[in-house]
Amino acid sequence: MRFLTYIALSVVAGCSSIPAKSSTAARQEAALEANRKGETYVRHGELENAARSYREALRLSQSLEDPEGIAANAINLSIVRQRQGRFNDARAALAAVLEQPDLRFSDARMTEASLRHALLDLDQNRFAAAGEWLTRAAKHCGARCALSAAIHNVSAQLALQAGRVEEAVGSARAAQEASRAAGDRAEQANALRLLGIAALRGGDFAAARPHLEQALEIDREIGAPRKIALDLLALGRAAGLAGERDAARGYYARALAVSEADRDSVGAAEARAMLDASTGK
Repeated sequence: MRFLTYIALSVVAGCSSIPAKSSTAARQEAALEANRKGETYVRHGELENAARSYREALRLSQSLEDPEGIAANAINLSIVRQRQGRFNDARAALAAVLEQPDLRFSDARMTEASLRHALLDLDQNRFAAAGEWLTRAAKHCGARCALSAAIHNVSAQLALQAGRVEEAVGSARAAQEASRAAGDRAEQANALRLLGIAALRGGDFAAARPHLEQALEIDREIGAPRKIALDLLALGRAAGLAGERDAARGYYARALAVSEADRDSVGAAEARAMLDASTGK
């Protein structure tokens, strides 16, 4: 009976005077709509709903063997899973790009996916692995690409983790130059933040503050709550190391308020821990 009903419905559809969209066009449109929903959920801090939408967009793109759609949605899904602290799921999402030798992805997308993998490893203190993925990203990027500044910034982070402060400063300055050339305000702010942190590592609190304040100004302008919180935490560290305890607590409290408003549980936990430590709790 179900089979006969299906045939009947197909015949009715075939007789319609309104031409139906091709299956490919319909799936592409559905993938775009799922992607848009994911972006909306991210803006509202609804990360599980965002992951669900990006996963559906990825599935639809895979059903069409659409390399651009696969890469975009796999990377978005990975970012969301990383924010949730679900690192294995974040890596699994990137495998849709990095472990598919039979599909041809652009160098730009391979650069982005490799860089995301480096950031995942960096987030888990897997520094050697992060360096390997960063090298892959740089190879896909070539002499210069849209992600040159981001690659330099991640290089600076790795150098800081290894205690190579001068190398970190050099990479952050290279990121500054590349971000200015590309008009990339987000990476410019990242570079300034890293320069501020490097100055803190060197004990130069006075030099750190201008960099961190500039980063904060840019992050406010571009509307990046998670980065605003990072800037405030770094400014709190600078104030604390300079012996300005009240100012430090003020920065930590502001970072906590920003993270809570952004529904960033990881950022809120870090800010709360630093605020508690500054008050002797």
